[in-house]
Amino acid sequence: MIKIDIVSVGKLKEKFLQEASNEYIKRLQSFCKISIIEVAEYKCCNNPSQSQIQKAIVEEGKYILKKTDPKSFKISLCIEGQLASSKELSDKFLKLTAIDGKSHFTFIIGGSYGLSEQIKQHSDFKLSMSPLTFPHQLSRIILLEQIYRIFTIQAGKTYHK
Repeated sequence: MIKIDIVSVGKLKEKFLQEASNEYIKRLQSFCKISIIEVAEYKCCNNPSQSQIQKAIVEEGKYILKKTDPKSFKISLCIEGQLASSKELSDKFLKLTAIDGKSHFTFIIGGSYGLSEQIKQHSDFKLSMSPLTFPHQLSRIILLEQIYRIFTIQAGKTYHK
């Protein structure tokens, strides 16, 4: 069975986001083994300088690296990543699993300031969800939905239109 880890900076605070996350995790369990791994946000002052922001990004990167399986296929969500439609993403995933034999994937979502260069460099693939900017907590829900959509496309289910 395919294993998917989502390593994400911060916790889902709002109940409606927790409920959405739980719903997609429940739906995904018939397709894969999925784990959400939350790492702590680096605590910064209210109005941080650029150097303080950079320090937060680097520290969160260290937290992420500790929780990331180096053998997994790592996909970082970042603005400079590749844009893909749901169908294109499904096709890429199918190639990675069926042709390349990958069975363990780690999606990485940074904190409010983004991902460190170290994390991006350690990634096997960089994915941009959109040119728009989303809160990192909402990004997790969007990612879960897209992962579910990948599996429903591959299964030929009517969920994807």
